[in-house]
Amino acid sequence: MKENNRKLNILSFVLIVVSLGYGIFSPILPFYIESMGASGTVLGLLNASYAVMRLIFGPIWGSISDRIGRKRVLLIGIFGFGLTMVWFGLANSLWMLFAARILAGILSSATAPTTMAYISDQTPEGELSKGFGRLSAAGGVGGILGPLLGGMVAKKDLAAPFFIAAGLAAVSFFMATLFLPDSKPMRQFQIGKEKILDFENWKNTLRGKAAKYFLLTFLSTSGLYIFSNIFGLYGLERFGYGTQQVGMVYMILAAVSMLSVAMFAGPASKKLGDDGVIRYGLICASVCFVLLPIVKGLAGIISLTGVMGAAVSLENTSLISMISKNSRSQKGMTMGLSNSFVSLGRIAGPLVGGALYDIDIAFPLYGAAFLMFIAFLLSIKTEIKINS
Repeated sequence: MKENNRKLNILSFVLIVVSLGYGIFSPILPFYIESMGASGTVLGLLNASYAVMRLIFGPIWGSISDRIGRKRVLLIGIFGFGLTMVWFGLANSLWMLFAARILAGILSSATAPTTMAYISDQTPEGELSKGFGRLSAAGGVGGILGPLLGGMVAKKDLAAPFFIAAGLAAVSFFMATLFLPDSKPMRQFQIGKEKILDFENWKNTLRGKAAKYFLLTFLSTSGLYIFSNIFGLYGLERFGYGTQQVGMVYMILAAVSMLSVAMFAGPASKKLGDDGVIRYGLICASVCFVLLPIVKGLAGIISLTGVMGAAVSLENTSLISMISKNSRSQKGMTMGLSNSFVSLGRIAGPLVGGALYDIDIAFPLYGAAFLMFIAFLLSIKTEIKINS
C-alpha cells in the first residue's frame, strides 16, 4: 500500500506540472487567435481539430500502454505537448496554429488514458473514486496557478505563455523519467497473434455495461467545452474583460474543482453512490448555465462558475470510476475509449458553441444547459446501448 501511494504521489506531482502548462495557455487562446483576425467559429474549429486527433489516437495510445507499459506512453504525451507549445509560440498565421493543434492532439492524447489506466492499476475498485479524485486534484493545482500566471504574462506578450508551458512540460518529462516507476511492465508482443488495434475488443467494450457512461461523458464534456471555449470571447464582448479577468474565472473554476474532488469525491461516492453523484452533478451544472447569462457582475459569474465547477468535477470523477468498474479487461484501451468520448465532446462543444455565439452571445450558455439536462435525463435510465 505504501509503495502504491508513493507511485501515486509522484504521478500527482508530475501532473501538477503538466496541468500548470495547460492552464497557462488555455485562457489566452481566444485572445491569441483574435489578434490574427479570427472569429468564434474559427476558435471552435481550432479546438475541434485538436479533439479529432485525440478521438482517433486516444484508444490507440491506451492499447499500446497495455502492452509496453504506462510510463513510456505517458512520456510520449508529455513530450508532444511541450513540442507543440513551442510551435504555438512561434506561429504567425492561422495555418501554423492549426498544424500545431493537430500535432498536439496526436501526441498529447497519450497522456489522459495512460494516467487514468495508471490509477486503475494501482487502486482497489472500492477506492477508485478517491483515486481518480486525487488525479483530478493534482490537475486542479496546476489549473489554479496556470490561468492566473498566463493572464499576467500575456499582458506583455501573448506568445510568452506558450513558451512557459513548453518549459514546464520539459520539467515534467524529466521528473517522470527519473522518478516515476511504471505501473505495468512491458510484455512481449507476438506479431501475428495479437493486435494493437483490436477493433473487436473496442466494439465489445462499447456494447458493454460502460456504454451508458461513455454517452454521458460525451454530453457532459460537450456542455462544459461550450462554456470553456467561448467564455473568453463572451467576457470580452459583454463585460470588456481582459486576460486577467478571464484568467481569474478559470482560476476559480480550477480551484473549486480541485478542492471538491480532493475533499468530497470519496465521501460523496460512498454516500450517494457514483450514479447518484453523476445525476446531482449534471442537474446542478444545467441550472448554473441557465443562470450565467442573467448575472452581471464578476462576483456573480465567479460564484456560479464555482458551483458549476464543483458539480462537473465530482460528476466527471464518478463517470471515470464507473467506466473503470465496468471495463472488461484492458484498462488502457478502456480509458482510451473514454478519452475518445471526451474528445467527441471537445469537438461538438466548440463547434456548437462557436456557431451559437456568432448568432447571440448568450446562446452557447443555454446550449450547454440543454446538453447537461439531456445527460441528466439519460443518467436515470438503468442501461443504454451504443450501436457500433
